[in-house]
Amino acid sequence: MAAASRPASAASSLPIARVAIDSPLPHLDRPFDYLVPEDLSDHIVAGSRVRVRFAGRLIDGWVLERVQASDHDGRLAFLQRGIGSEPVLTPDTAVLFRAVADRWAGTFADVVRLAVPPRHARAETAVALADPGSDRTDPATGGTGPDLAGWQRYRAGSAFVGQLERGGTARAIWNAMPSEDWPLRLAELAAVARRAGRGVILVVPDARDVARVDLALSTVLPAESHVTLSAGLGPEARYRRWLSVRRGAARVVLGPRSAVYAPVTDLGLIIVWDDGDDLQAEPRAPYAHARDVAVLRSSLAGTSLLIGGFGQTAESAMLLRSGWARLISADRFTLRSACPRITAVGDDFEIGRDAAARSARLPALSFRTARASLEDGLPVLVQVPRRGYLPAVACVKDRTPARCATCNGPLTLASAEGIPTCRWCGRTAGDWCCPVCGSRRLRAMAVGSSRTAEEIGRAFPGVITRISAGSRVLDTVPPGPSVVVATPGAEPVVECGYGAALLLDGWSMLSRPDLRVAEEAFRRWANAIALVGPSGSVVINAHPSLPSVQALIRWDAAGHAERELADRAELGFPPVTRLAAITGTPSDVAEFLSLVELPASATELGSVPVPEDRSEDDQIRLLLRVARGDGVALAEALHAAAAIRSARKAPRPVRTELDPMNLG
Repeated sequence: MAAASRPASAASSLPIARVAIDSPLPHLDRPFDYLVPEDLSDHIVAGSRVRVRFAGRLIDGWVLERVQASDHDGRLAFLQRGIGSEPVLTPDTAVLFRAVADRWAGTFADVVRLAVPPRHARAETAVALADPGSDRTDPATGGTGPDLAGWQRYRAGSAFVGQLERGGTARAIWNAMPSEDWPLRLAELAAVARRAGRGVILVVPDARDVARVDLALSTVLPAESHVTLSAGLGPEARYRRWLSVRRGAARVVLGPRSAVYAPVTDLGLIIVWDDGDDLQAEPRAPYAHARDVAVLRSSLAGTSLLIGGFGQTAESAMLLRSGWARLISADRFTLRSACPRITAVGDDFEIGRDAAARSARLPALSFRTARASLEDGLPVLVQVPRRGYLPAVACVKDRTPARCATCNGPLTLASAEGIPTCRWCGRTAGDWCCPVCGSRRLRAMAVGSSRTAEEIGRAFPGVITRISAGSRVLDTVPPGPSVVVATPGAEPVVECGYGAALLLDGWSMLSRPDLRVAEEAFRRWANAIALVGPSGSVVINAHPSLPSVQALIRWDAAGHAERELADRAELGFPPVTRLAAITGTPSDVAEFLSLVELPASATELGSVPVPEDRSEDDQIRLLLRVARGDGVALAEALHAAAAIRSARKAPRPVRTELDPMNLG
């Protein structure tokens, strides 16, 4: 759209545009009034991208609304021009973006950058407008809809589907059974909501999950009736697909965490799969979690919501406890028929057969289980927590951890003949010697996927061994006898399931200094077990008395999450409370706190150095805790303090993050 050249008059109707400018500065996070030129009046509507003059320079912005009069007493500037041929914000998404910014102490511009892809002019001419009645019938099924027998196996599953069919609102937490074809189950729900004339958003953690759900959607929906949105598509393709959603041509949207903001027409259902995965947490301001955004959007828009997974988070357990959502799970009889046999090493019976079972990394039980699966012609999955060969090494005599002489980072070995290398700065340490005893010999503190594959290969000569980790992640493996060594989240799918799974180094999974360590260990183990067929066997290399292991043997995700929630409540940690992490130099953090008007329930938990911080300025991280009901007040106070610092042009930023996934 051409720029307006010195407009002589403002629009005769609704001459004022309230504009949110594209600036990350908190003190500019408010609407500014501009005059709309008469020659642009027909093109500037609520949601339009515009260019305005602000502080002597041209910047982008978004029109929030057109009004008749301004509250500003001074002279108003004119909009310079419109950008693009159509609005990019809808009334619903504008409200959502503001609510997300307010809840997580961010700015409106931060949320828009996450939700709206950059404009691509050529894409705007390539997307047709939607036919409102074009996507309500499914010619592939003759109008009968998908087979929903899979949902009838779950308690409350049929009731949830019934609400979607009637166009009602239902909110649920779904604990999927092992070996469940979860992409197909989600696609069936999308088809039901779509046939009821409602839009659907499906949010999954990563590109591999996107590909699986995309394939399932293609089997139950007509061609070109859904789109995937991800950064990997490229600027033009992503913006073109996003426009098709904005214009109503596509009512079903699939993608990673940013898809939760998609401007779907007549949105009726939001699905979030595996909300415990840290990929669902946004690493950029305002650091909102996709699950929490979905819950907020469901409340604002009155839409149905399903949060599903093989594990369950404490946040989901709190939604159940409050009555806001219902649980969808299978009864014990149905569960037993779908669950493989799960055994933990170190129980009394196994110790009687193998005295080394308590301490061995691969006890006799693991070898027997793997051998039986291979003899049956089925693949074996071996899950190890870390990739590489020896990701951590120590002195062979006194077990002093080997550290880099330059940056004090941990040393690793890439192969049996490799030279120790720093994991932080990449420098080699061929002349390393123990600072305590002077020894130059190293031993393994942790074993990675490459070393594990080497050990497995020696134990089962002639059997194909594959590695799926790091940059070499396999999506699928063919059926037949083979061993697949994979890190958590990189396990490939095999048709008809694995015959066995060995979950190694349980101590490593459960020894991380993290609030969510038990929840995360359960989730990673459950995701691996879900790939094993119902007649298969699973061996967990962890003590059977551990609560996470016991819950896994029973396949009781809800019980484990409820226990986690009770522990968090006793300790006063989220989600029972709200927590803010404030990161910066000690002087900046102290200055920031002096500007914050904290709620009465606020408690300062103290500050610690930022882990592995190698910046020029030493950074600390301070934690503030408030009662859950004071969360909004805390967010407002943090935003106000950040606005004061940005208005004063503070030289160094202070990062604020509410409800962080990791406290370390």
